[in-house]
Amino acid sequence: MTVKSLIASLTEQEDLNFLLTNRVPRAALTRFMGWFSKIENPLVRDFSIGLWRLFSDLDLSEAKETHFRSLHACFVRELKPGLRPVDLGPHVVVSPSDGIVGACGTVRDGELYQIKGAPYALADLLGDPALVEQHRNGRYVTLRLTSSMYHRFHSPHDGRIEQVTLIHGDTWNVNPIALKRIERLFCKNERAVIRTRLAGGEALTLVPVAAILVASIRLHFLDRVLNAQTTGPTVFPCDVEVKKGDELGWFEHGSTIIVLAPGHFELCDHVQEGHRIRAGEPLFRNPLV
Repeated sequence: MTVKSLIASLTEQEDLNFLLTNRVPRAALTRFMGWFSKIENPLVRDFSIGLWRLFSDLDLSEAKETHFRSLHACFVRELKPGLRPVDLGPHVVVSPSDGIVGACGTVRDGELYQIKGAPYALADLLGDPALVEQHRNGRYVTLRLTSSMYHRFHSPHDGRIEQVTLIHGDTWNVNPIALKRIERLFCKNERAVIRTRLAGGEALTLVPVAAILVASIRLHFLDRVLNAQTTGPTVFPCDVEVKKGDELGWFEHGSTIIVLAPGHFELCDHVQEGHRIRAGEPLFRNPLV
């Protein structure tokens, strides 16, 4: 058995996985990782990326650059041009990121699921009654980004970004093991609520959820990083026009994005739990266009 397969078999043991990734000083470990990952030392960089490869299926063949200044630069790497073509159909809302579909379906009177049998309230996730009403019986998809995936996320459709709200919280792991054990996990973790409006006036909302090692979300249109160290106002009004496929920002590690769409939108057939999807691929269809 190789070292990598041994590590994989150990981390697949649920009790051990949960212990190692959650029953630790999460906030302190996340702050440390934020500092450590930015060290621009070749020995630190090479050791860190090598260790990362042991614990994941990291593949850098798609990366635009082959040399990274730091572990952080590798985390937030750009891809070679053309590797994430965007479906430009006006009736299509595309995936904002690479990810694995964790849950999807219809918001039932303000409730949705993090996994089967584990509901949570839209009000707890968004913290805004007016926005909750706009999505009360809408559609949703939860996309989980693993640590080795492409970490940048993009606009799923043409529209305007109206407001971003940072909601401070914890840094639980967001893998399936933790989702089974921690109720309402997405409502407890650090997250940003990005309110966008489509040309037809419908609300389309993105909720990037941070996690252990990744409680930092970079938003280009605000020109800032949001995290636990963000002080002062946590509501950022804005009026930014975006086109489908525009890069909005990045996570500093793997995490989750919840996409909330209007109720008359339809999930595309391939959007099912466990399916891997790439940024730019169809997520929803608007049958009225």
